[in-house]
Amino acid sequence: MREEEQGAPITLSYEAPATVRRAGLLLPIFSLPQGTFGQEARDLLAFLEQAGLTVWQMLPLGPTHADGSPYQCLSSFALNPAFLDTDDLLAEPGFGADVPAEQRRYGVGADAQLEAAFERYRAEESAWLEDFALFVVAKQLEGGAEWRDWPQALRSRQPESLADLAHRHAARVRGIAFEQFLLDRQWHELRREACWRGIRLFGDLPIFVAGDSADVWAHQDQFQLDTDGQPLAVAGVPPDYFSDTGQRWGNPLFDYDRMALDGYGWWQARFARHLALYDWVRIDHFRGLAAYWAIDASADTAVEGRWVPAPGEAILDALTRSSEGHLPLVAEDLGVITPDVVALRERFDLPGMKILQFAFDGGEDNAYRPEHHMPDCVVYTGTHDNDTTAGWWRSLDESTQSRVRRVLEQQQGIDPATPMPDALVESALGSIANLTVLPVADFLGLGSEARINVPGTTEGNWCWRLAPGELDQALARHIRGRVEAHGRLPGDCG
Repeated sequence: MREEEQGAPITLSYEAPATVRRAGLLLPIFSLPQGTFGQEARDLLAFLEQAGLTVWQMLPLGPTHADGSPYQCLSSFALNPAFLDTDDLLAEPGFGADVPAEQRRYGVGADAQLEAAFERYRAEESAWLEDFALFVVAKQLEGGAEWRDWPQALRSRQPESLADLAHRHAARVRGIAFEQFLLDRQWHELRREACWRGIRLFGDLPIFVAGDSADVWAHQDQFQLDTDGQPLAVAGVPPDYFSDTGQRWGNPLFDYDRMALDGYGWWQARFARHLALYDWVRIDHFRGLAAYWAIDASADTAVEGRWVPAPGEAILDALTRSSEGHLPLVAEDLGVITPDVVALRERFDLPGMKILQFAFDGGEDNAYRPEHHMPDCVVYTGTHDNDTTAGWWRSLDESTQSRVRRVLEQQQGIDPATPMPDALVESALGSIANLTVLPVADFLGLGSEARINVPGTTEGNWCWRLAPGELDQALARHIRGRVEAHGRLPGDCG
């Protein structure tokens, strides 16, 4: 960023998703070589600008459990401490030069100006920050145990117990809050850089939250729990493309009757937090706002669940009012999509998603085929839950590969000799959809070794990283030519 722009509040003008013809990149923060908000993330923004990619889509930024899943976070509001960049922290002018990074992380040695900025941040974010800091400290003191296994007084949040925790461990609580303050500073510096380069940051909001989280501990009345804090039923999906037994996610279900009493205030607060972080937000598992798959907590799989209606219209109405009429959302409408889901998405003019790897099963009525795309949708070759396109292609039998080639040639004129994944990338870029987002692995031609997640599994996911220097100027020039050829350079978006 230019020196005169440092610290300046830069804001892109509001634009609803999928209304301008653009191309973007799907790349989680943790897949950067060092996996932080630091210089490599800024270098990525420069690469995107050179490549003509004006959207950076990422996965949720919250602090994860041991399995690393960003869809099962310790908080819906906090940022992952693993993303704090040490080099940027050592360059932070608010500390003495001899204060090591590990102490700076928790506020040791901060000068008066930095302390004052922290206190302002702590006051502004107090609605979630204090509960999160207490949750983290309590979890540390209890040896990492889930909050439902803590002593009863702490589990049930008795005021005396919370006050005692905050008093006896005030320095540790403050340190956790200070760490979030530093993460917030680094993130918003990155966001200013993105705005200056005309790049939209596209975030992700998991519809459900982890049972072992500050959200559920601090708002137990908002969830379907028994008197011990155990879920009565849990979330998941029925058998689908990814699993014959469905997916039992284990998230506690919302108590929507209770949430309605204050106009879905927790949802509004969560949404406001996401709008403070991103330009656009994808609602993961959007169909859960129309109806959700409820699984008895004692069940081992998702097979015997049932659909339960959800008050999605009331929630989205509340979010619309709280965001001054802007609803910069994309609906992840994959899986079992029924007319009520479509109606809800259309009622709020939200773009849906089209995955090209899903486009070649069944007949000509397959909704993911290129001829069924619409301008107001977002097209992907695949998402973080899919194999890379090269890996997917190698898994297909010869007859299926021939069918894919035939559809791409007939519908979009793509030469059958075009290698994969280039052919599917060309299909996505050539779609009538205004927004196409491509996983970085598909631009690089990487195979299954670069897959991000295999749904229904718990090991080996969320850990793939780019090698240093893989995103070079030659690749940027190549991508820009392809983006420009398909009319996806929107010009100045500020």
